[in-house]
Amino acid sequence: MLHLTAVHHIAIIASDYTVSKRFYTEILGLTIVNEVHRAERQSYKLDLALNGQYIIELFSFPNPPKRPSRPEAAGLRHLAFAVQDLDAAVAHLNQQGVATEPIRIDEHTGRRFTFFADPDDLPLEFYEEPVVVH
Repeated sequence: MLHLTAVHHIAIIASDYTVSKRFYTEILGLTIVNEVHRAERQSYKLDLALNGQYIIELFSFPNPPKRPSRPEAAGLRHLAFAVQDLDAAVAHLNQQGVATEPIRIDEHTGRRFTFFADPDDLPLEFYEEPVVVH
């Protein structure tokens, strides 16, 4: 039987590498692990981590085609990040000029969440996961 251990990373292709790099590092606060320019492909590859864990590869390619993502197009629906304080996370995004949808309640878990978009309109979510004290 196959035994998966974790999601290794998520790959994202940006239409404007500089804008997306700023969004993921300066606004969302992911840290840069490695950045490589691949001249033969006219492309950058940026490895990003969250809390020391490698999670996103951000790529640039010349003239990437648009991908329909809304509403409910087939394929990856959204990428969700856990946050401890949804109100603070939303306030941070809004202060950075990033629009968020109204906060909703997950009818199955009772947890709060909201959606927003990256510079290429990739749907992203903040899902509130309070710290559990043991």
